[in-house]
Amino acid sequence: MFGEAAELYDAARPGYADGLVAEVLAYAWLSPTGSGEPAGSGERAVVEIGAGTGKASVLFAERGVPLVCVEPDPRMAEVLRRNTSGYPRVRVEAGGFEEWSAQGRTFGLLFAATSWHWLDPARRWDLVHDALEPGGAVALFWNPHGVVDDGLYEELGAIDRRYGVEGSPHCRRAAYYGDVPGNGEPFWPEAECRADGRFADPRGVRFREEVRYGTERYLDYLASISSYRVLPEEHRAGALAETGRVLDARGGGIEMLHVSDLFLARRAA
Repeated sequence: MFGEAAELYDAARPGYADGLVAEVLAYAWLSPTGSGEPAGSGERAVVEIGAGTGKASVLFAERGVPLVCVEPDPRMAEVLRRNTSGYPRVRVEAGGFEEWSAQGRTFGLLFAATSWHWLDPARRWDLVHDALEPGGAVALFWNPHGVVDDGLYEELGAIDRRYGVEGSPHCRRAAYYGDVPGNGEPFWPEAECRADGRFADPRGVRFREEVRYGTERYLDYLASISSYRVLPEEHRAGALAETGRVLDARGGGIEMLHVSDLFLARRAA
């Protein structure tokens, strides 16, 4: 689905909050004994599920961590290799995480950036547990949006309904996002993680930032996501064209609340 638009995905998709990576590493590098002493990022490898074109991968690679990126789509993986080519401690391994083999390796951190919901719910916690060393951390994060202007939210919602768009970035008002990570969304993994029973110390963190998208950039973003990729071509073209006209009529862009929601847990030692 995404591979056919890999370059667009890479150019248009938003990244993650500046503080998110620091939050993940601060949590992951705590020793499993609870002493609070850093375990040493250079000695604990990291694996990423569904790395895409490297939107999150590069942020971790910049910290010098040894990183294995697992990506199922060869076209996405090609862009990922290009984006991480300057980081010698990054290795890209092709394939879906359900079929991927750790080859006897275990990891101090496993993370998934806007990809966890694509994994098989019946197997994903088993796979994570097996990939992590005792005390190793799992970090799952997403970057939803909310429309700042209520009138624009209503106009865009009407377009979505006409063309059958479900789950677009503008399907929520900014006011929907309070201070609680996950906001009760069905994909939020905390309840599932607690029910599994093999993980400890679950935490949620929310980062918030207002951003402005120009019309062209926002339309490129929409064209890269599954809500639009799954539409028949004529519906996708119509929805994007109408959205563009509305944004141009309102000053040539859209103000959005950009949220980065982070869930953390640790494999029980």
